[in-house]
Amino acid sequence: MPDRNNATDDTDIAAEITTLLRQLSAGNPSALSALIVAAQQDLRRIAKSERVAASAGETLSTTALVNEAYLRLSRSALPQPLDRRFFFGIAARTMRQILVDHARAESAQKRGSGAIHTTLSAADDLADPTMAADDLLVLDDALAALERASTRAAEIVHLRYFGGMTDAEIATLLNVDESTVRRDWVKARGWLHRRMSGSAGN
Repeated sequence: MPDRNNATDDTDIAAEITTLLRQLSAGNPSALSALIVAAQQDLRRIAKSERVAASAGETLSTTALVNEAYLRLSRSALPQPLDRRFFFGIAARTMRQILVDHARAESAQKRGSGAIHTTLSAADDLADPTMAADDLLVLDDALAALERASTRAAEIVHLRYFGGMTDAEIATLLNVDESTVRRDWVKARGWLHRRMSGSAGN
């Protein structure tokens, strides 16, 4: 994946991302590569957050995760029209799926070696840097169920937990108040805790 050499201020980068998203929505597939470069800072932040959340260690570097996400996105049919909200949401989901795929492979190798240790016990926050591969799979199943129950709540979890975004950034992206983001986050965290606790007991 190409790298960005010249520093550009945030306003210019945001404008460039918007322009490239419009080009991509207009049917210009070559805009994706330029979009990945323009959004590299945000994508690397998402990748770092996901690697920490999944306790990926050196299995996949931040750069490797961004590159793998780019390859998957280039082979996918992206929704149209594509705006910033959908793009970063899709990028976060794609990176999570890459980590889940790696976790499944790791779990298959270790199957039978021990029980799942769910990380969402009395934790004040969802993220746990010690999350094991099996725990990530339980979380992935729980998130899929949450998305069926509340699309917005699941999206907030993706953006905050996996995307590393602040409440203010999520509120702007989803066009809601910060209080709504915080309320949905608290509800989603409790919902996931109950779901994962039940899964761990099964």
